[in-house]
Amino acid sequence: MTDTLSPSARSERMSRVRGRDTKPELRVRRLLHSLGYRFRLHRRDLPGSPDIVLSRHRAVILVHGCFWHRHDDPNCRLARMPKSRLDFWGPKLASNQVRDERVRQSLIALGWRVLVIWECEVKDEEKLRNEIVGFLAGKGANGASD
Repeated sequence: MTDTLSPSARSERMSRVRGRDTKPELRVRRLLHSLGYRFRLHRRDLPGSPDIVLSRHRAVILVHGCFWHRHDDPNCRLARMPKSRLDFWGPKLASNQVRDERVRQSLIALGWRVLVIWECEVKDEEKLRNEIVGFLAGKGANGASD
């Protein structure tokens, strides 16, 4: 199956994909702020420059896009595999998963607690609030939200 867009149109569309300040990340940040938590963003001195770092709680929150990070929940419709260029997308998305796990393990080895929040989980604000509060209260193990 061929791409429905021209190479220049595809390039322009892909250039709009951002790694920071995504809508799911902004929703999580607004929720944290409303709960009274203070945090730093994208600390470059930590493996993977985590999205949200709560130093006082020795915790990091990684907000993953379901497509780019391959959410493996069978109910997640956002993690579908593209229909074209599978020879490119398969290894690309698999390497993203390997990198994510390596970063998570590195953070844990440094003594950080890690919470992964998936893009599809951000829509249910009450569930998200409970998950974050429980995690920061120490009730969640490393990577409790996988």
